[in-house]
Amino acid sequence: MIKFLHTRVRVADLEKSIDFYTQHCGFKVFKGPNTSPQGNKIVHLELPGNEHMLELTYSPDFKVEFPEDLMHTCIGVDDINAYCQKLEDAGVEVWPGNWKEKENFNMAFITDPDGYEVEILPNKR
Repeated sequence: MIKFLHTRVRVADLEKSIDFYTQHCGFKVFKGPNTSPQGNKIVHLELPGNEHMLELTYSPDFKVEFPEDLMHTCIGVDDINAYCQKLEDAGVEVWPGNWKEKENFNMAFITDPDGYEVEILPNKR
């Protein structure tokens, strides 16, 4: 059997990214930060109950640039309205900006410190 183990994203400030994903997206540090043989600083983040991890990689000589809307990650939450309100209360911009006015609100986005989008969806039951 083949398993999908992790997805790597390059970041400009490792600590800032770790703080964002742990404080606002529910991730926990699984391993790291470690230094690779190439000199990259790497940390693996996990969401409890999930096998797939998010690998954040910082390289001092790598400038983080990517085309808009190149990729995004996605998390599922039990109560999307309460979760988005918690994010806004913490100063995180939730978009679309009129999410509170939507009758059947079921999808939102936030943006991490490097511009990567994090989609928020309700958990399927």
